[in-house]
Amino acid sequence: MEIKSDFLVLGSGIAGLAFAIKAAGLGTVSIVTKKEKVESNTNYAQGGIATVTDTNDTFESHIEDTLTCGAGICREETVRFVVEEGPERIGELVKWGVEFTRSGNKGSTMYDLGREGGHSHRRVLHAKDITGKEIERALIERVAAEENIDVYENHFAINLICQPRPPGRNGKDNRCTGAYVFDIENNLIHTFRAKFVILATGGSGKIYLITTNPDIATGDGIAMAYRAGAEIANMEFIQFHPTCLYHPEVKSFLISEAVRGEGAHLKLADGSTFMERYHPMESLAPRDVVAKAIDTELKKSGDDCVFLDITHKDRDFLTGRFPNIYDKCLALGIDISKEPIPVVPAAHYQCGGVVVNSVGETTIDGLFACGEVSCTGLHGANRLASNSLLEAVVFSDRAFNRISQIFHETGYDSTAIPPWDPGGATESDEAIVVAHNWDEIRQCMWNYVGIVRSNKRLERAKRRIDLLSREIEEYYWNFTITSNLLELRNIATVAELIIRCALLRKESRGLHYNIDYPEKDDGNYLKDTIIGKRAEP
Repeated sequence: MEIKSDFLVLGSGIAGLAFAIKAAGLGTVSIVTKKEKVESNTNYAQGGIATVTDTNDTFESHIEDTLTCGAGICREETVRFVVEEGPERIGELVKWGVEFTRSGNKGSTMYDLGREGGHSHRRVLHAKDITGKEIERALIERVAAEENIDVYENHFAINLICQPRPPGRNGKDNRCTGAYVFDIENNLIHTFRAKFVILATGGSGKIYLITTNPDIATGDGIAMAYRAGAEIANMEFIQFHPTCLYHPEVKSFLISEAVRGEGAHLKLADGSTFMERYHPMESLAPRDVVAKAIDTELKKSGDDCVFLDITHKDRDFLTGRFPNIYDKCLALGIDISKEPIPVVPAAHYQCGGVVVNSVGETTIDGLFACGEVSCTGLHGANRLASNSLLEAVVFSDRAFNRISQIFHETGYDSTAIPPWDPGGATESDEAIVVAHNWDEIRQCMWNYVGIVRSNKRLERAKRRIDLLSREIEEYYWNFTITSNLLELRNIATVAELIIRCALLRKESRGLHYNIDYPEKDDGNYLKDTIIGKRAEP
């Protein structure tokens, strides 16, 4: 079946929903999401969204903090417009119904601002410690009220559809005209056709064994864009959040950086602090510094985790500021007002992605990207805490404004789109093969392409991932599609991209630390790591 709309939005996080709400005023919108529409990285964001709202803060200070954290390869022009456009985008979220926590009495117009690692001021707006869930709630309610938007839940985008064309005004010789999409519940493959396609598929944390990301974060958008021929950049910069809860009964539960922003201290098992040995900001140092410090201390001690201590704050403060974290820990037998929280670093955020310009255009005509799937130049070698939601709303707005300029002169591509061809694929009774390959990729990436890397580890990872990728491709073409197989194919592709970028950067910068090249090399590597390829099936 062919489904036609003016806009095809792949993903239902803050970037995709914010774009869809605006685009509904121009034309019809199809939102495709592989799980329920609320399941996204946005929904799990605890900390908040950074922007300048306090009179004691300045744009220049936020810009400087972002550039410092990005270790020299942020695109300064991008940093500047993202920071400066931030307050207006926050106002838009509030207009759409997002309720950020206010300070003082009920009805106060002042926001309760948090502070996180790398920030010189309190500038993080939050909704207690469930900011992402609150944003997702408000945007989904707004989407539901729009007649021009159709949401396709449990639909998994397989491949982008791109048509060759003579180079136009932008010099691009390939145009994206839609996507093949797997209807999981009905086991059908549909063709979605659109004038414009917006990638808003989020990140790829599930490539690693330990991650704060939900199960959906398998790098689908990056893998699809790469197969279609788009440029990809800076995939070596994977941010490991320093404080994921360490407990045998849970996975992926983040202890927000805002806890450290309220004065929590990182400690070893013997109760001693250690961050003073690594950075002047101690426990509030940028994430790459803190994660690397914890990794170093755990390797020295042989311990399984370190501890985050906020017992100097009383219970009323903790239940008011961090109700979600407090309740979750208490359910596991940890009273954070009386005892420290066991934590470990975990894969958290992908700073690289699909290369876009200042208005979200990729290197393929008609294809835009917003949010974590994209590489905008904002984050550089390390993302400043709570800049990601800000980036998502600013770039979704810029993409919408760019499309508004050309929407009425852009028609549907008239080239016939061939129906999906399953070839000779048959049903497989070997699902265990998919599960084993999945586990092997995640273990390989955790062991060899984690917080601390080396040439030997990266080469070993490359050999193993190359072999697994060949096995997976053979399996992909021989057997009928399942969502597990699609995710496996995508994580193998993204794992390859991370390793390739890491091997190309022969220095240590930001989130990429290679013990064979422990220093920065500004003479050769003060630049993005860009890779691309010709389109493949």
